[in-house]
Amino acid sequence: MQRRISRELKALSVLALSLALNGCIGFGGIAPKGEMLNANTLATDEAIKSAAQDANWPTAQWWRAYGDPQLDSWISLAVQGSPTMAIAAARVRQAKAMAGVAESAESLQVNGTAALKRHGWPSDQFYGPGGLDSANTWDNNAQLGFSYALDLWGRESNTTEQAVDMAHMSVAEARQAQLELQNNVIRTYIQLSLHYAQLDIVESTLHQQEQIRDLAQRRLDGGIGTHFEVSQAEAPLPETHRQIDALEEEIALTRNQLAALAGKGPGEGARLKRPTLALNTVLKLPSTLPAQLLGQRPDVVASRWEVAAQARGIDVAHANFYPNVDLVGSLGFMATGGTALGFLTAQKMSYNVGPAISLPIFDGGRLRSELGAASGGYDLAVARYNQTLVNALKGISDQLIKRESMDKQQVFAAESVAAAQKTYDIAMIAYQRGLTDYLNVLNAQTLLFHQQEVQQQVEAARLSAHAELVTALGGGLEAGSDVPKDDRYAPNKPGAVMALFNK
Repeated sequence: MQRRISRELKALSVLALSLALNGCIGFGGIAPKGEMLNANTLATDEAIKSAAQDANWPTAQWWRAYGDPQLDSWISLAVQGSPTMAIAAARVRQAKAMAGVAESAESLQVNGTAALKRHGWPSDQFYGPGGLDSANTWDNNAQLGFSYALDLWGRESNTTEQAVDMAHMSVAEARQAQLELQNNVIRTYIQLSLHYAQLDIVESTLHQQEQIRDLAQRRLDGGIGTHFEVSQAEAPLPETHRQIDALEEEIALTRNQLAALAGKGPGEGARLKRPTLALNTVLKLPSTLPAQLLGQRPDVVASRWEVAAQARGIDVAHANFYPNVDLVGSLGFMATGGTALGFLTAQKMSYNVGPAISLPIFDGGRLRSELGAASGGYDLAVARYNQTLVNALKGISDQLIKRESMDKQQVFAAESVAAAQKTYDIAMIAYQRGLTDYLNVLNAQTLLFHQQEVQQQVEAARLSAHAELVTALGGGLEAGSDVPKDDRYAPNKPGAVMALFNK
């Protein structure tokens, strides 16, 4: 009996192979053309080459380098409550569920049906049912059917792998969304800190202007000043008050923006206190360049998974050219007449089992078009990956250049403020002693105000450059620990499948 079954299986295999070799539609030379860039072959500039080589990746909570507990709690609040993260999480769950749907096709499929019907036969003197005239009988059946895809060409397995790769891609995209959210919160928080610093400068300017006005009034009252000097001293006061109101508006709007990023209402943002940001640490780069630099970025990882998924899509399209062989069968009970459950007796049982083969012979070019679409999708994914790789390396280099520049500008800005402060102090003393007029004091004060504002803008840019560099490196999310294996980026050669049957 076993020999007979073995002979039948061999005959079935020979039949399926013959159909595959002789009856299938040809590929028509359709194949992908895209080639993935090797990160290590990309030239790097001096900014990357001169970076420290003995550092580690940013920590998971890299924003703690700013030393502001309020920022720490606010980022945690944003990650937990942001609608953006909820959307990303929903997409991950959806992709995982779709992977489960695809994987289920590889398993045994069993379906059951049953029907219990009471049949009333008609009475007709010309065409009646004879002995069943006006009778009532049971017309019942129950069937248990099963099917199992033999998956000779890897159609189902590659479909599953493609869906799993897409799920991995959605996870990487969720990490990218989280990193971008953290970056947006930090940049907005830095702007809030800048607005407070600018408000301090303008309020200090207002205080100085009021002192000058009072001094001009005392000089006039003492007979050594003029009404023109008093008018000059009073002229800038309304504009300074306007600047204070504008900055208070910016502070309120920035609080609202932070609340929106965290998925909260404006009332939550109104409770934000003044930031206390400081950055005294230097972020160094990892030791391997540039592949390791890029490998931790979630967008690069997502692009890799997309390429792997599209490669499996080509394998699925190839498998569609070959015969589809499934093992199908059924076990059923049926009877017309008898008792309600009499059809379940052994005498009423029937069964069938065997292979079911479907073969594409002529499809009007559908399969070739599907293969062409899959190949085009693969080339598109490769091009996106290459573009992401190039942009990632550019982004890292840009932020390194900016960070170095901001460090230098910070020193120059501090020197400019010190020089402007000295000039203003000298002009104020000279004005108090009657050695100079008010115009020199006003010019010195305007210069001091400008240099103080520049210094705060440089400091804000320096803080932002740190966040942008960490973001360019991929943050501390360790996305590089979840990447496809090197052999998954290219589709399998169609001949490799047939070679398995030739051994």
